[in-house]
Amino acid sequence: MLFSLMTEFFHNCTTNERKREIEELLNNFAQQIGAWRFCLYFLSSTRNDYVMMYSLTVFENLINKMWLGVPSQDKMEIRSCLPKLLLAQHKTLPYFIRNKLCKVIVDIGRQDWPMFYHDFFTNILQLIQSPVTTPLGLIMLKTTSEELACPREDLSVARKEELRKLLLDQVQTVLGLLTGMSCNCLDLSLLQSPSAAKLLNQPIPILDTDSEYICSLALECLAHLFSWIPLSTSITPSLLTTIFHFARFGCDTRVRKMSSVNGSSQNVGLGAERGRLGVLAMSCINELMSKNCVPMEFEEYLLRMFQQTFYLLQKITKENNAHTVKSRLEELDESYIEKFTDFLRLFVSVHLRRIESYSQFPVVEFLALLFKYTFHQPTHEEAVLNRYEDALVLLLTEVLNRIQFRYNQAQLEELDDETLDDDQQTEWQRYLRQSLEVVAKVMELLPTHAFSTLFPVLQDNLEVYLGLQQFVVTSGTGHRLNITAENDCRRLHCSLRDLSSLLQAVGRLAEYFIGDMFAARFNDALTVVERLVKVTLYGSQIKLYNIETAVPSVLKPDLIDVQIYCSMSHLVVLGSLTMCPPLFQVQEKLLLSACHLLVSLATTVRPVFLISIPAVQKVFNRITDTSAQRLPDKAQVLVCRALSNVLLLPWPNLPESEQQWAVRSTNHTSLISALTRDYRQLKSNAILPQRKVQLEDTKVIIHQTLSVLEDIVESISGESTKSRQICYQSLQESVQVSLALFPAFIHQSDVTDEMLSFFLTLFQGLRVQMGVPFTEQIIQTFLNMFTREQLAESILHEGSTGCRVVEKFLKILQVVVQEPGQVFKPFLPSVISLCMEQVYPIIAERSSPDVKAELFELLFRVLHHNWRYFFKSSVLASVQRGVAEEQMENEAQFSAIMQAFGQSFLQPDIHLFKQNLFYLETLNTKQKLYHKKIFRTTMLFQFVNVLLQVLVHKSHDLLQEEIGIATYNMASVDFDGFYSAFLPEFLASCDGVDSNQKNVLGRNFKMDRDLPSFTQNVHRLVNDLRYYRLCNDSLPPGTVKL
Repeated sequence: MLFSLMTEFFHNCTTNERKREIEELLNNFAQQIGAWRFCLYFLSSTRNDYVMMYSLTVFENLINKMWLGVPSQDKMEIRSCLPKLLLAQHKTLPYFIRNKLCKVIVDIGRQDWPMFYHDFFTNILQLIQSPVTTPLGLIMLKTTSEELACPREDLSVARKEELRKLLLDQVQTVLGLLTGMSCNCLDLSLLQSPSAAKLLNQPIPILDTDSEYICSLALECLAHLFSWIPLSTSITPSLLTTIFHFARFGCDTRVRKMSSVNGSSQNVGLGAERGRLGVLAMSCINELMSKNCVPMEFEEYLLRMFQQTFYLLQKITKENNAHTVKSRLEELDESYIEKFTDFLRLFVSVHLRRIESYSQFPVVEFLALLFKYTFHQPTHEEAVLNRYEDALVLLLTEVLNRIQFRYNQAQLEELDDETLDDDQQTEWQRYLRQSLEVVAKVMELLPTHAFSTLFPVLQDNLEVYLGLQQFVVTSGTGHRLNITAENDCRRLHCSLRDLSSLLQAVGRLAEYFIGDMFAARFNDALTVVERLVKVTLYGSQIKLYNIETAVPSVLKPDLIDVQIYCSMSHLVVLGSLTMCPPLFQVQEKLLLSACHLLVSLATTVRPVFLISIPAVQKVFNRITDTSAQRLPDKAQVLVCRALSNVLLLPWPNLPESEQQWAVRSTNHTSLISALTRDYRQLKSNAILPQRKVQLEDTKVIIHQTLSVLEDIVESISGESTKSRQICYQSLQESVQVSLALFPAFIHQSDVTDEMLSFFLTLFQGLRVQMGVPFTEQIIQTFLNMFTREQLAESILHEGSTGCRVVEKFLKILQVVVQEPGQVFKPFLPSVISLCMEQVYPIIAERSSPDVKAELFELLFRVLHHNWRYFFKSSVLASVQRGVAEEQMENEAQFSAIMQAFGQSFLQPDIHLFKQNLFYLETLNTKQKLYHKKIFRTTMLFQFVNVLLQVLVHKSHDLLQEEIGIATYNMASVDFDGFYSAFLPEFLASCDGVDSNQKNVLGRNFKMDRDLPSFTQNVHRLVNDLRYYRLCNDSLPPGTVKL
């Protein structure tokens, strides 16, 4: 039955619903008392992997979650049967089943050793000592080290400490056993010799497969043991010498040569395994080296280790007629070199100071070898590139062919170029982008070859495009491309598509012609730029994208794309201005590329002559002509930004007296006035009710105008004071109109959203230029309009748009409350009242994170930048000892804010939790929040209680460290109160544990007052409280607790 269920569950035809049914059946079976007996039978009677793994999972669940409630007779039977099963079948079981069974037995030892399972560790030692079961014993030993030395939290801290002590008692025996076994494998007769040099100069022995396997398991065990055992004399010179002997396996170049020359897969495997022994040995050594705390008695051992390392370093960097240092390093396994480099890094950074004074250690010679090792490291790049140069060029050629319709039309036509994926890319765009990344990588490695391969292909397609002018004829309706034959149209389509792709390739490779490579690749870059400028001018002059073609649905998009990718190249500067005159007669895709070029020129290059060019003047006149057809929204915003920047941004390398600010200011005022003419006229009709059609027209005007103005302000927010002054002078009337319109559209969340975005940008960029009186007027208007009813409507009933409105309003207030000085202080009571009495009650119980982050950031800013609003303290009072507590004002508001922070820690949003904990810690660091009388006497231990409950419930486990530190910072304000009052009350309130367990928890919490010890006690309390609850829950109903 179980076999059929498991087979059905993992069958690929089984539906998810059926899998859920089977899973429920299996879970119910696992919870039954006595289910383990059936599983024991399944393990001994089947060879089905699914059944065996499920049976072991049942045992694992029983031991880790229900063991306390299992009858002692059943425990004895399980402890007896599972090791017998392992011993009988370990050679035939799949390795993952065998390892799982080992872990289950170790889990029993974790619970019962030594009291009820006294021979647990003895059995492991016996397994290791028996030649037949040595590998199994080593696997058990490593699993024991992993599970018992660093156990999970389902044990009490006392039990964890007991297990570690028990294991430490066995360390000397285990290390001695591993040393003897390794020596036997290596047949080391020189271990008693005082000279390590003798040993290290001996030939490396040849090990059989079984010996190599046992040695690798032993080294894995040692690496894990060394990760937790302290440095002591248990780590004997013999053991260290043995490990270093294995480390020699990694620096023996013959290992790799043997495996590569002999060729057979067996030899390759043997060579790899021998090299792996060297890597594992270096892992053991590095575990020891990573320990910064070295007892005095172990320093002599360190010296021996470094002497042995010195010999290894000599061996690795030894030069002879056949090898240079670099060639020798190239022949070694990369993993070994990495481990050896880690060792040297640890030695120099952590331990060199300890042993440099020893006369026996050759410091100067060591440093010489270290430099030799460092400066002869193989980069592999040159050799690898030379080896793969032809392959990379072939790859580049093939990728370029794959993206060209000329060679691969059938496959490329099948790619979807209309449907957008989650990244807003079509299938064709994704394919092209990934292909161009391969091209770029080859360009990075082989720039000369890549350019010489790519440019001729681009040139061929450019010649086709430039030759189209001869086929342009005049017809009755305008110009027409006189290419009509089906085959010619198909060839032209392929060439134009390929030209678009290759132009994108050139754009992607632009980064390899600039920066450090500018001078070296200048000629190539100049060649590309000249061709692109020529093509851009050509396309703009004859306007192929507006010409009639025989197949307009195919060729017209191709011609548009070519012109776009010519103009979008970041290398094109000259010729781009000629793109400006036809801005109003071209396709939108081409239009946007031209607009971006114009913005780049106006913002980055900033030529003085730009404003006087007829093409730019024509654009200026067209944009300011309200009777002319308006550009699409995106293009309108870009062109207006470019024209505004032309007038506002200072010209480079010119003194202030030659900037012509007066003329430019007048022109900018004219520009803004023309752009906002319709918008400013809305003011007179703002209070009148509007019909639906009229309202929609008004919304369009507001959207179009504010999107342009917001973009203009944002683009100059970081510029000079003069630029911002001129900008605000031009905008001033429109800003006042916006404020007048705001109340009329307070119930239209889409309009309010745009208005607040505009005002937020104003506050962030032009706050100083706006002046205090008008800023006060804006704030007061907003505070009056955002009543509790209006806030509730926005947050609860208008979805994400309404929440965005409130968030932007709060961000504006964040800017205001941070202002220094006393100007905006009168608004603080209103701002706090709005937060705590209107916004907070609406969002407090909502699970959605909307608005919360912005609200708490505003509250933090209120406290952080306006501390004296709550705590009046004179300088004299702050430096005198023994004075009365500083004066507290606005206590009710402060308490309400703190209570809101406390409530936020009870909610599941981990980002909000982290943010608010950081805010409290910052306030304590800067303002001594936790030390204030009101916090210390009425809130301190409430916060500590909340933080401890969060740790116990594991709801925010990622923040364990931050919560522990915050708990300490709070408790340290009143340690006496914490230990005498809070801790007993906290334990008394804990459910799921009995009084005896509470007493144990209290006794185990030591009265330490330093941060490391205190946080350790906190985590012990949390761990043991959870453990006791787990134990109590696992007891059968009706169990009598003593």
